[in-house]
Amino acid sequence: MSRITCKSCRRLGESLCGREKCAFKKRPYAPGKLDSERKHRSSSSEYGEQLRAKQKMRITYGLMEKQFSSYVKTAMTKRETGEGATTPALKLYQTLESRLDNLVYRAGFANTRALARQMVSHGHILVNGRRVTVSSHLVRIGDKVSIREGSKSLKVFANTAEKVMAMTPTHIMVVDPKTLSAEIKGIPREVEPVFDTQKVLEYYSR
Repeated sequence: MSRITCKSCRRLGESLCGREKCAFKKRPYAPGKLDSERKHRSSSSEYGEQLRAKQKMRITYGLMEKQFSSYVKTAMTKRETGEGATTPALKLYQTLESRLDNLVYRAGFANTRALARQMVSHGHILVNGRRVTVSSHLVRIGDKVSIREGSKSLKVFANTAEKVMAMTPTHIMVVDPKTLSAEIKGIPREVEPVFDTQKVLEYYSR
């Protein structure tokens, strides 16, 4: 059972869990009374916007608060200077994107990050030919992520090659649909526009 529930998607007003049967798709409004039924409609404060930005990013990657806050604090404390220095916002994003479960999802081996996390924990995923069962394992440039040979016949991987071939290639990895493997070629150089990482940092800077 996933640690992130669809109630979180409804509170944030968008489907973030990646599930086909996300509750927000059936009930696209927050739990409780509708705004039209409330005597006083709630207005978003600066703190509320920061909290929403934080929750959106945390839930998208399927992380619990303790682990997510640890990533944020690490990104904020490791300051870099000079040419090519990485900002705390970009550092946070790069770390989240480097997680093994995320890369399994990005490679097209899983439809959701939650399923990717299960694949890793059940021992179906290899990194450089070795089985890794820790979803938070950080993959580096040059590493090769692949599906274990003995797992390829499982139902969960049915039609995976076709799905990979139909995907739009990502610039940070090269995916081979024949071997169901992905070689990491780089790291993201900018944060996805869907995330307001600055507000996330502001939330933890209070």
